[in-house]
Amino acid sequence: MSTKKASVPAAYNESSIRVLKGLEPVKQRPGMYTRTENPLHIIQEVIDNASDEALGGYCKNIVVTQHADGSISVEDDGRGIPVGLHPEEQVPTVEIVFTRLHAGGKFDKGSGGAYSFSGGLHGVGVSVTNALSSKLEITVWREAGVHKLTFANGDVVLPLTTTPQGRGDKKSGTRVTIWPNPVYFDSPAISQHDLQRLLRSKAVLLPGVKVTLHAPKETLEWQYDQGLRGYLTESLTSDTLIPLFEGAQYASAEADGFAEGEGAAWVVAWTEEGNVVRESYVNLIPTPAGGTHESGLREGLFGAVKSFVELHALLPKGVKLLPEDVFARASFVLSAKVLDPQFQGQIKERLNSRDAVRLVATFSKTPLELWLNHHVEYGKKLADLVIKQAQSRLRSAQKVEKKKSSGVAVLPGKLTDCESSDISRNELFLVEGDSAGGSAKMGRDKEFQAILPLRGKVLNTWETDRDRLFANNEIHDIAVAVGVDPHGLNDTVDLSGLRYGKICILSDADVDGSHIQVLLLTLFFKHFPQLIASGHICIARPPLFRVDAPARGKKLAQKIYALDTGELSAIEDKLRKEGAREGSWGIARFKGLGEMNATQLWETTMNPDTRRLLPVALGKFDQQSSEDCFTMLMGKGEASARRAWIEEHGNEVEADI
Repeated sequence: MSTKKASVPAAYNESSIRVLKGLEPVKQRPGMYTRTENPLHIIQEVIDNASDEALGGYCKNIVVTQHADGSISVEDDGRGIPVGLHPEEQVPTVEIVFTRLHAGGKFDKGSGGAYSFSGGLHGVGVSVTNALSSKLEITVWREAGVHKLTFANGDVVLPLTTTPQGRGDKKSGTRVTIWPNPVYFDSPAISQHDLQRLLRSKAVLLPGVKVTLHAPKETLEWQYDQGLRGYLTESLTSDTLIPLFEGAQYASAEADGFAEGEGAAWVVAWTEEGNVVRESYVNLIPTPAGGTHESGLREGLFGAVKSFVELHALLPKGVKLLPEDVFARASFVLSAKVLDPQFQGQIKERLNSRDAVRLVATFSKTPLELWLNHHVEYGKKLADLVIKQAQSRLRSAQKVEKKKSSGVAVLPGKLTDCESSDISRNELFLVEGDSAGGSAKMGRDKEFQAILPLRGKVLNTWETDRDRLFANNEIHDIAVAVGVDPHGLNDTVDLSGLRYGKICILSDADVDGSHIQVLLLTLFFKHFPQLIASGHICIARPPLFRVDAPARGKKLAQKIYALDTGELSAIEDKLRKEGAREGSWGIARFKGLGEMNATQLWETTMNPDTRRLLPVALGKFDQQSSEDCFTMLMGKGEASARRAWIEEHGNEVEADI
């Protein structure tokens, strides 16, 4: 196969190192900070700020206006962004908010902080909006004045001006008008459906707040008195099996392990048929990819239903309930309040905060358990539905087992298999080294997680013929354990023998571990491409550091894990903000997976509720581009091309972490 030759790199010297300042990193790589399909997310950043004012009780109206020239205005009647000189920077504070990454009112979480609960701590929200807009105008009504500031392409073009409000006027609030720069987006058009859904959800989560959209052809208003209950009832297309279960609980000042005000509000419905509605939010931020707060709700509901079923001896012999049995026909709207939410990526689609599992599970389990035992008739209806789901799951698993029972190859001796036959749920971890394999075996959930330890580095198979693959013991064991034979991209492949829905590469969080990842990805891309195309290959992401944080304020001593040095720095900053004395925390660096005990490995890397699992896909590259890249990286005769590529792109590594 032909390979594209790398261009001869320019001289590599001191002048080759470029330092990106201000908003330049956002303009260089907008995809790292926001969605680039269309400008909705940069508009959402401004809407989220208005929502945070409402969440704090300072705002009653949010108005979004779509103008004929393509610009969009977001106005609220909150306190207004501060406009005075920042005490440290000596620049108007409103200018800092829109021009500096990692600047904002949400970092100060101590007493007297502007925001106790907010949508996130990235601090790059509206500054990203400004960077990716050709023009942005701000009007602030505050302290009897009208303050205006204008930017173009992220730079100030009309400095802050102030005029007094009219006699008797006491207006306060902020209006931001954005002209998204089409250069940075695949399409300048914003989906009206997505925008309306976003605004309606804000109204649902902010009872008493009116949210208005002035669109080109219509004006829409949302204001929900029933909050979550009204929203879920309106969204369901079939009758509920039991009355909607709703509740809310937040930590008091005396709560053990939680900050005051942390907690959740929820409404849950179980239906026998029809659609299933599942929406979750953290501090008003939609989390369409779910996360640890949803896992906490699932754990809480499962614990309550399981206790009820066992108390009343309703479970038939031979049937074991699993969380998905309780969750299969459950619809819910969940709104969590978390003091320092940690999201997956700047677009905040998924919550990663591990404490949120315990937070939501603790607060949701007891109320449902009490409710079921006070309404036994409804509890038995729910138990009947859940048991039917479990029986259906078992029947499905038995069918799969029967189909596989004949002609199965002998499984590798070092494979520690799982008990379940449910392919959609089963996971295989390809673990680097016997030592880590031992910890993984002890720490796994043996119900659905299997472990295959690998010895050393597997063969580079990029130029290995398919009929020679099984000469390598490690590759032979992987293929037999997975249950799929090697194949080409265009081959007709029978995946009916596949034994695991997820095949997870678990290696050390160091350079050698990354090399093993690449070798295994090469194997799957070249010889098992349908597994990647079908979304079965994942990379587990173990932490590199453990921080032993001391007790501070109302927070108990805890162990916090960081994937890399960037996360470690953020954790240390957070500890300082929470009042921990400098140097009072300990930092341990894991030299490898073998240094983790079984509990640590489960909590950080294997527990589906708290781990960070990276699915493998081609992403923005097409098949040919990917093959060219693999040839350059893994081909035996490509050393010079690899060297040129490394010299050309090596200094970009830190920016992409």
